[in-house]
Amino acid sequence: MIALILMGAAFLSLSMGFTGLPRALAAWIDEMQLSSITLIAALTVFYIILGMFLDGISSVVLTMAIVVPMIRQAGIDVIWFGIFIVVVVEMAQVTPPIGFNLFVLQGMTKHEIGYTSKTAIPMVGLMLLMVIILVAFPELATWLPNNLKQ
Repeated sequence: MIALILMGAAFLSLSMGFTGLPRALAAWIDEMQLSSITLIAALTVFYIILGMFLDGISSVVLTMAIVVPMIRQAGIDVIWFGIFIVVVVEMAQVTPPIGFNLFVLQGMTKHEIGYTSKTAIPMVGLMLLMVIILVAFPELATWLPNNLKQ
């Protein structure tokens, strides 16, 4: 069951890569010339929606070529953004109703997808709170890397 889910996700990732949809959406966000906080909010929504349909690595790989210059231009720390994107992409993987990892959990537990989705909602809420804390206090994510540089 899990192998079939992974094969389907790989096919969808390949298809999305050929269509260029993730890159087109990232380019569209770039054209808006948003402030740094608005850019982070738009990218959060973008990666949550993209993560519902693609696995995490594919969504990051397909969009980073456009997103990283956008982030640098906005003056956002690239290390902080890396930590931020990992949290957001992982949150998208368990976001109901069609998060990729929900189907993996359904296959492992043999529960219905509705039950699995309902039980994932508190985890999504906690991860959303973590994203808000990361945005409000960016030094929490970069404290350790900054102290290791010295």
